[in-house]
Amino acid sequence: MSLTISRRRLLAGIAGTVGLAGAAAWAGGVFDPRLVPPNGDLVARTEAARRRSGAATVTARLNPRPVTHDLGGPTVATWGYADSGPGPLIRARAGDLLRVEVTNDLPAPTSVHWHGIALRNDMDGVPGLTQRPIPAGGRHTYEFTVPDPGTYFYHPHSGVQLDRALYGVLVVDDPHETGRYDEEWIVVLDDWVDGTGRTPDDVLASLRSMGGHQDMAGMHHGGLPGMSMGGMEMMTSPLLGGAGDVAYPHYLINGRVPAAPVTLTARPGQRVRIRLVNAASDTAFRVALGGHRLTVTHTDGFPVVPVTTDALLLGMGERADVVVTLGDGSFPLVAAAEGKTGHALAVVRSGTAGPPNEARRPVELDRQVLTTGTLRAAERVALTDRRPDRVHRLFLGGAMMPYRWTINGTTFDHTDPLLVRRGERVRLEFVNTSTMFHPMHVHGHTFAVAGGGARKDTVIVTPRRTVAVDLDADNPGQWMTHCHNIYHAETGMMISLAYRT
Repeated sequence: MSLTISRRRLLAGIAGTVGLAGAAAWAGGVFDPRLVPPNGDLVARTEAARRRSGAATVTARLNPRPVTHDLGGPTVATWGYADSGPGPLIRARAGDLLRVEVTNDLPAPTSVHWHGIALRNDMDGVPGLTQRPIPAGGRHTYEFTVPDPGTYFYHPHSGVQLDRALYGVLVVDDPHETGRYDEEWIVVLDDWVDGTGRTPDDVLASLRSMGGHQDMAGMHHGGLPGMSMGGMEMMTSPLLGGAGDVAYPHYLINGRVPAAPVTLTARPGQRVRIRLVNAASDTAFRVALGGHRLTVTHTDGFPVVPVTTDALLLGMGERADVVVTLGDGSFPLVAAAEGKTGHALAVVRSGTAGPPNEARRPVELDRQVLTTGTLRAAERVALTDRRPDRVHRLFLGGAMMPYRWTINGTTFDHTDPLLVRRGERVRLEFVNTSTMFHPMHVHGHTFAVAGGGARKDTVIVTPRRTVAVDLDADNPGQWMTHCHNIYHAETGMMISLAYRT
């Protein structure tokens, strides 16, 4: 029997106070009884099955609020979870129960999404789909089991709030991992505009009102690759095609500009595990450590067959763990804004040498560049070989004029859910018909890039290409699937993957 459930019914009559991604009131399963509700019995039973005997309860507090951040020279007014840099590191072991109390001192509603975690649906942090927004002055407690070890992060799913300082890292440790490294370094990449004369909401409004073509406050926006607008070259990349819509004034590592970089101090010969997180809103980064090669061991939390490379390309929302054996000296860790002008910088110091030359571009950036979608899953986490029971094809489209991004020809407020049943092997085929790249993210699941590829939750889809991913429908509820360019998502490139009862 066919089932049509229009997102129009969900959003009808709801005031758009924080945009499509965050405006809707609580509607978890209420709008159609034939869908598994986010707070239903099946969700609760699935969560109970994740619990392990003797698991610890890890508690944390988040207080989103207006803050002033020193970026290492520039001082900006923004919204954040901490007084500087990313939000607090949250750390648990696989199987632990995580309980996070959120007190919202922002002047707007907010939420917290736990990016990459296969958690219970009503804790996923998507207002209008899995919870009510947390109102200004309100409180909310998230409580869920963290089932899989890996590198994850958290951020709002409300409007374009991610493009402020509202993000932090969640590390889930593997109790069985031997830890074949001497040091760990968490590196968070970001693009930055807030407090430099414009807010992310101003950026979104300008993109919408001017059709995506403008040159103001340090930003320029392009159309087709190779074209120019107002004498300026468009933001394009040989690896990605159209590489973004916003040329940011700053690019950051751990909340600092290149003029005042964070530094890792270690000893020559030590093996360092670097957990890389791209928390940016519109920028992919090409990452390299001068004088070294990187061995990639994990992507989006899950282990891969290790591959050594000179540089690594990460789209928005992607994470990667790399291991490097340090030489003797002082070395730049550079995250070049792919297809844009500018970079982020950190320093690794393992000897007595002075700081590296900030202006020097590591030669590794222009050698072998790896994308995580080409990696192979480690055998212990590979999906079993099985034909898909259901295939959904998602056509990714849109344009700069008007500034509108779509899935299957329509924006989120007019889409119908992608329907699945529990126990199915589901294939999603992302077909990019646009000239921009899209890092596509699926909530509540990890998928395998079809054909034995890496286990991931976010994958880059370049222009005129199709990327197929397979997932097991083992986490009931209603799950957002969207482009992790926050401006593309907020102007329509989202759809829900919904379980039928």
